[in-house]
Amino acid sequence: MMIREVKKTTWLLWGLFAILLVLSAATLDYSGLSTFSLAMGRDVLQGLSQPDWSFFYDGSGEDLWSLLLLTIGIACLGTMIATVCAIPVTLLSAANLWDSAPWVAKVGKMICNILRAFPELVYAIIFVRVVGPGPFAGVMAIGVHQIGMLGKLFTEEMEAMDERLTEEMQAVGANFWQTMFFVRVPYLAPIYSSFALNHFEIAVRSAATLGLVGAGGIGAPLIFAIQTRTWSKVSIILLGVVVTVFLLDQLTGIIRKKLR
Repeated sequence: MMIREVKKTTWLLWGLFAILLVLSAATLDYSGLSTFSLAMGRDVLQGLSQPDWSFFYDGSGEDLWSLLLLTIGIACLGTMIATVCAIPVTLLSAANLWDSAPWVAKVGKMICNILRAFPELVYAIIFVRVVGPGPFAGVMAIGVHQIGMLGKLFTEEMEAMDERLTEEMQAVGANFWQTMFFVRVPYLAPIYSSFALNHFEIAVRSAATLGLVGAGGIGAPLIFAIQTRTWSKVSIILLGVVVTVFLLDQLTGIIRKKLR
């Protein structure tokens, strides 16, 4: 009996999925296909298959190598700011630190929710208007967004840790700050470091797109190359981003394993 009900539910879900797929296909606008041609697609693929290696490094400061270093720098500084600023937000948000005043933790969590509610691109647009275009706007955009993201993750780990460790310290006369520095910090530091490294990888990907709105990095030359249909330049930029993200992923993965 149970097997029949599971099968009926499965077929029902597949039927609903098929209906949604048909409705989605029926509501799409296919007028753009009329402007697409095989020759255009062949030109794009041919351009992407021939990267412009002269753009990799020419000493001008506007080449791929320099812009990738700038993108990594934006991501690194933004993540560092977020990691440092997320610590006080965590102390404010962790409910197990505010047993006598639970409303304080609710305020802290609300701050985290507000900060991470908007993507980095929205913050980048705001900071470009506030501080002007350039890498600093990208750093601030990544930093503010990741304060909310890291603050939430740090808070969850703080609340999930075994409180028996702190209770044992308190039983021998340790105060709040002693339990914080001698119990919580040694316990949570490797976890927090792993989170920060993971978000550094995410920040590199985000920083690669912030240049689209003038926040520095590799995004600006990428969108200009796409607009001018310089596909060989688009190819070398995309290749550089992929290789950079891959190498950083491998490096941070090794570091995270050492922290465990």
